[in-house]
Amino acid sequence: MRTWYTVMFIASVAVLALSIAALVMYGLNFGVDFTGGSVLEVEYAANRPSADQLTTILGDSKDPIVRNSSFTLVGDQGVIFRSSDRTVGAQEGIMGVLTAASPDATITQRHFDFIGPSIGEELKSKSLRGIVILLVLVLLYIAWMFRTLKRSLSLWAMAAGTVVSLAHDIVIPLGLFAVLGHFKGVEISAVFVAAILTILGYTVSDKVVIYDRVRENILRGSRDPLPEIVHKSVMQTLVRSINNTLVVMLSSLAVFLFGGESIRYFALALMVGIGLGAYSSIFVASPLLVWLSKRGR
Repeated sequence: MRTWYTVMFIASVAVLALSIAALVMYGLNFGVDFTGGSVLEVEYAANRPSADQLTTILGDSKDPIVRNSSFTLVGDQGVIFRSSDRTVGAQEGIMGVLTAASPDATITQRHFDFIGPSIGEELKSKSLRGIVILLVLVLLYIAWMFRTLKRSLSLWAMAAGTVVSLAHDIVIPLGLFAVLGHFKGVEISAVFVAAILTILGYTVSDKVVIYDRVRENILRGSRDPLPEIVHKSVMQTLVRSINNTLVVMLSSLAVFLFGGESIRYFALALMVGIGLGAYSSIFVASPLLVWLSKRGR
């Protein structure tokens, strides 16, 4: 492969290593969806406090349950509060500080419920299971789609390149959220799992498109060395990948900047993951296809 593929691959490995280090050092700040706790939804009749004001209201409370609660703004006047406490103390404490901070406001409790730790563990296991099943299906799809090339191109190299690049696409966002969770208190919720699965499902198409173009070039009788065929295939699909990725990233950026708090970090994860997916298709999956194919011969 050309030198700049190697340089960018090394840069990817460095960022991946930093992300893994962040995960090991800080871990993920799992929210109530995973750890269990209580969820309280309220709605203001008018003049809902801003996110900064709610942070101050909770932070000034002498009750540690209230002080450690998190919240998400919903719609124009709604707020969802999450607490690790699994008693009515969270409900009473939060409603008390909200009423004290806005004595003239009409605050209606819409919903209050408990989430047991067993539900959180079940969500974790189902999330991991969903990711593993998706990866297995991707490998089976690649093996079936490119079975006609097994004599001229290593299927295991394709599979390995795909799995490694997909791991790259999700580990780096996980590392980013480990840092955000440690320094900004950003929590991992079920919405984040949906973002990870979306990233995996979307970005695998970039890899398959490049592999498919490699297949076409080989079947057309190209006599170039494999590195040149792969590079040519990348160049032939580059505009398509950039255009598709920019459309999704710009849409996600708009949601991140102007959408509600409940989906803000979903949009951030999507934006980062899909951008990485386009990058890894070129600078991770493609070089690995070449290097591993040579090693497998």
